[in-house]
Amino acid sequence: MCAQKVENHDSENLNRGQWASKTEFILSCLGYAIGIGNVWRFPYLCYRNGGGAFLIPYLLMLFFCGIPLFFMETCLGQFASTGCISMFKITPIFKGVGIAIMIVNLVTLTYFNIIIAYPVIFMLKSWSAVLPWQECNNQWNTINCIQITSQNNGANHTNQLPFKTPADEFFHNEILKISSGIDNLGGIVWSVFWADLLVWVIVYFCIMKGVKSVGKVVYFTATFPFIILAILLVRGVTLPGAMDGIKFYLMPKWSELLNLKVWADAALQIFFSLGPGWGGIVNMASYNPFRNNTKWDSIIVPVVNSATSIFAGFVVFSVLGFMSFKTGQDIDKVATGGPGLSFVTMPLALTMMPFPQLWSFLFFFMLFLLGLDTVFVQLEAVLSSIMDECQMLRSHKSKVFLVSIFLIFIASIPCTTEGGMYVLQLLDWYAASISVILICFLELLCVCWFYGIDRFVRDIEFMLNAKLHWWWQVCWKYITPTILMFIFVTSIIYNSNVTYNGVSYPKWSITCGWLLCLTSITAIPTYMLYKLLITRGSLKKRIAIGLTSQDWGPSDAHTRQEWIDHVAEIRDR
Repeated sequence: MCAQKVENHDSENLNRGQWASKTEFILSCLGYAIGIGNVWRFPYLCYRNGGGAFLIPYLLMLFFCGIPLFFMETCLGQFASTGCISMFKITPIFKGVGIAIMIVNLVTLTYFNIIIAYPVIFMLKSWSAVLPWQECNNQWNTINCIQITSQNNGANHTNQLPFKTPADEFFHNEILKISSGIDNLGGIVWSVFWADLLVWVIVYFCIMKGVKSVGKVVYFTATFPFIILAILLVRGVTLPGAMDGIKFYLMPKWSELLNLKVWADAALQIFFSLGPGWGGIVNMASYNPFRNNTKWDSIIVPVVNSATSIFAGFVVFSVLGFMSFKTGQDIDKVATGGPGLSFVTMPLALTMMPFPQLWSFLFFFMLFLLGLDTVFVQLEAVLSSIMDECQMLRSHKSKVFLVSIFLIFIASIPCTTEGGMYVLQLLDWYAASISVILICFLELLCVCWFYGIDRFVRDIEFMLNAKLHWWWQVCWKYITPTILMFIFVTSIIYNSNVTYNGVSYPKWSITCGWLLCLTSITAIPTYMLYKLLITRGSLKKRIAIGLTSQDWGPSDAHTRQEWIDHVAEIRDR
């Protein structure tokens, strides 16, 4: 590796950067955790998996899995002031886990930016006399297009299936210009291409100075979505039919609690919403002052994140209830999850509101900001980890960011083609779901079993200058790993082949998806083998060396010496 030895830990920490205030850290964490999935995934999961009853497994998973993982990762990052690769100084043979995190983030960034490019196009199209997804008389509409209104609703045309709504055809035929499948990528869709480029330019100027610039930008990007959500909720609940939508969203179906998949979905939603295992939490915490009380941060952020998901559900289903009232369609026929909710169902519902241009702009601006914060943290996690390993790059931070963004943009071009949505769905389906669960399990294994839970608790208590409740130890060592294995197994058992918009994927593409998943996972044993080969001694000695922490501790020289003295004092007791 290209990491250079730095004798002066104070200088190293100063060059790396720190948050200007605790507020910047909290807002960055909130911006990272609260993303598009809170709007387009959680409400649908809640209604599909038992309504109000779903909140029981959801909140239990938050308490037993989400918060403990968040706290552990903030402690790792803050204690050593390092990113997701260098943190494995704690057990060097597992450094491949950090490399796996990098691979997952890089693959995710190639397509996630496209998702927030779509709202840009919708925002630009919102300020027209008639919204282009409101009527069926546009050049991209087909004979299957049916304008759904209270006088002429889709329920009256079930004998003419398949019918399409104007919003559906606008998104698929005009924005995506979607092809017949992943084996027919077609040409570049230039509106998506330029929107993708614009988003990357915005991202670069927001993060080009690293944590200093990100810390200032999040004051707006992490708070304004809450204002828009509140505005949309006030408007939504005053619409006719809104209460029916909210009742449908939260109506308890207690029998669903006996379904294993409901519990798995609850765990997955907590897991992927909060973002442990992606390196972002570790990296954000690494810019904290050493004595920051990260325990309360690690409770506040997950709780606010989950509350926002529930809150977003009220917004979404109040609007869907209104749409059901206007069209005469059942709510379960208009309620969907994923891209279909954000780019087909909600745009259609918004056209039925007074001043639809305003509400459409606000909704898509909110989606844009929610996605932007996630990209900030993911990209910062990747690039900071690279610079932790190659410290000579820190003096060229802006250039490193520019080159990296350009390369990721080039890699994202297949997602801007006519078959780009199929590529995006394939990457989203296989790139991270199983890999990140395994990464979190291995993090717990390294910290609690190889480094030792007693030593880790000792380090945290030194950092926080306070005793840690025994409950954290029980979660980290037993409860949370068990839950992760449960998620891992159920994710494989319930995994189904990817589809999009009713189109099945060919076998070769599914094989490519699984190979992509294995790419990050195989980095872990590959590095282990490399570490064993370059270490001298017997196999037993090589493994022992690989599992022994190296250069682990606070980055500040004075604090490190205090920690060394503290460890020696405990040992001598």
